[in-house]
Amino acid sequence: MERFVIEGGHRLSGTIRPAGNKNAALPLLAATLLTSEPIILRNMPEIGDVVTKRALLGGLGVHISPAGDHSWRFHTPEIRNDNPDPALARRIRTSILLAGPLLARRGHVRLPRPGGDAIGRRRLDTHFQALK
Repeated sequence: MERFVIEGGHRLSGTIRPAGNKNAALPLLAATLLTSEPIILRNMPEIGDVVTKRALLGGLGVHISPAGDHSWRFHTPEIRNDNPDPALARRIRTSILLAGPLLARRGHVRLPRPGGDAIGRRRLDTHFQALK
């Protein structure tokens, strides 16, 4: 097993730029649906789940464009479709996070069952209780 050995007494200096985080990015992407104003999200990781979530948003009518290094501009003056693409929604577990913003903006939503990795049972009932 690998391990880190950290010896104290040495001053740290320098700068780092933290990488974008999937678990922060995916809820933020869903939140872009909540407003009709343009939004820029920075430090977004360029990974499969984020790319899929952007594609889901584009299918709902979100105008998406690059806005610099790992940054994206999202503008949703109107949601054209409240039924996310089932094939895309089944790829990621966080497609369920689209339900709240779609309900807030459209008053109704039809979501296919979320997908994602098969890492065990992950319940959806807490999401449904929150939507009630």
